[in-house]
Amino acid sequence: MAKPIREGNGPRHVAVIMDGNGRWARQRGRPRLFGHHAGAKRIRELVEACPDLGVRYLTIFAFSTENWKRTQTEVAGLMSLFRRYIAKETRALREENVRVRFIGDRVRLDSKLISLMDEMETITEHCDGVNLTVALNYGGRDEVARATRRLAQDVAAGKLCPDSVNEETLPKYLDTYVLPDPDLVIRTSGEARISNFLLWQSAYAEYEFVDTLWPDFSAEEFGRLTKAFGLRDRRYGAVRA
Repeated sequence: MAKPIREGNGPRHVAVIMDGNGRWARQRGRPRLFGHHAGAKRIRELVEACPDLGVRYLTIFAFSTENWKRTQTEVAGLMSLFRRYIAKETRALREENVRVRFIGDRVRLDSKLISLMDEMETITEHCDGVNLTVALNYGGRDEVARATRRLAQDVAAGKLCPDSVNEETLPKYLDTYVLPDPDLVIRTSGEARISNFLLWQSAYAEYEFVDTLWPDFSAEEFGRLTKAFGLRDRRYGAVRA
């Protein structure tokens, strides 16, 4: 039986940029895809750690709109890995009461992968434990552009008054419209950049850039980072009296 989520002072929503699979594999004299397969195994470990840490939403960056620039061999291998992972994990995640959603533009994805994604979302849609969101063919700028296009279409159709558009309007058109903004964004592998990930949503998120390569990122390190979050003074632009 899935554990109940423990409430506390930690982050409610954690987003993770899973970086370092290729370097991890290279250090071992193996091809990059070996690292991607090793990294995929870490996802379940983090999902299982979330309830005890009070994390209700976990969003992971699986494949960006820029990752198509990689070699054809690596891209094909990643797509195959996604298909196998979804097929293998769908029912297990449902049994763990994990709801899965996908964000990103599905247009370039193959029909088999899209079908598996749809099935995973449908099978887990009644789960009310951890919310796992997978960003697949996702880019923050692309998401904002697509959202703006939909908003403009509603304005043109007379469904939305231009004068009513404000900073609370656009989020309703984003891929993440049903999710709260992330409280904490973690990037592994020592790189200190956000790589076009959740640009709008992370305006007031706290960031942690850690040196650990993703396949070595453990639930214990995840726990230390979420607990440290509770010690931060989050003022959202205000000043404490």
